[in-house]
Formats: sequence, C-alpha cells, structure tokens
Amino acid sequence: MATTPLRVVGVSGSLHEPSKTTALVRELIDEVAGRTEVDARLIELTALGPGFAGALRREDAGPEVEDALQAIESADLLIAASPVYRASFTGLFKHLFDFVGQYALVGTPVILAATGGGERHALILEHQLRPLFGFFQALTLPVGVYASDTDFTAGVLTSEAVRARIDQAVSRSLPLVEQASAVRSSEYVATW
Repeated sequence: MATTPLRVVGVSGSLHEPSKTTALVRELIDEVAGRTEVDARLIELTALGPGFAGALRREDAGPEVEDALQAIESADLLIAASPVYRASFTGLFKHLFDFVGQYALVGTPVILAATGGGERHALILEHQLRPLFGFFQALTLPVGVYASDTDFTAGVLTSEAVRARIDQAVSRSLPLVEQASAVRSSEYVATW
C-alpha cells in the first residue's frame, strides 16, 4: 500500500506488566504490520512513567520522555489505549498527553482502544478517549477496540470477537491513514 513505511506509534496507558492493554496494542500494531510496511514503536507507561510522573512541564521530563513525545507527535497512525480506571483512562496516560503539543496531532489518525473488567466499561472509547483526541483535532477513527478481562487467557488475547473487531478497525482505518499521511506529506513539502 504505502511507498514508505507508516510510522505507527502505540501507547499503552497501563501501569502494570504484564498488561492486557499492552497485549491489545501489540495485536493492533501486528494487524497493521500484516497489511502494510510499518516503522512501529510501542510506548509503555509502566516503563516510561517514572521519567515524567512528577514533571510539571514538558521540559522537566527526561530525554526518554521527550523522545516518546516526539514519536507520538510525528506518527502517521497513533494507537492510543488505556485500561479503565475509575470510569476513565489512567491519570498517567492523561499526564503524558498533557505534554503533547496542542496542534501536533491535527489530522493524525488515531485508533482508540481500551481494556476493562467487564463490558459495562466499553463506553470509555466514546466518553473519555474520543473527546481527549478531539481536543487535539486528531482524526479519531470510527471503529475502536474494547476488550474485557474475559477476552484474555493468561494475558493473551483469545477472543475471536475482539480479533474480528481488530480486523474491522484496521481494514476501515488504513485507507484513511494513508490518505492522511499523503496529505501531511504534501503539506510538509508545500511549506518547505
């Protein structure tokens, strides 16, 4: 499909390792990579968190955090996922995105994903994640992916229904991702 690899950045807002959320992000990245050439990166807050948890400003965070922020801001496709904590995304997930430039994600396609204890938490995609990325004027893709605890066995995604949802999310997203990437590239060339 793409002539240059798509820069795919997955962000797992989980605070634990092993993590069902991270497993879900990996599944989404792998599905995209199975369809087109990618330059993929996984950002795990469980590892990155100590470098910015106490930072009040972006410049207070460590170099590994700045590197992650630059990866997020330059992604052709962002996969943003969080476990449900108290009916929302994790605080550290929000704190990381507080450091992302306000206009850095304009037009960037984002696949939203989440994990939770049961199906009743699935609306996090619409009520928490979609508004957050709407603030950034990102292109939140129409199909999000939610998985509950019962969709995993020993930390591995085993639900065929969730796998079908991943397939649907990626199938419907890739044409929009490639179009957005081409537009962003032409804007870059036009301003050069």
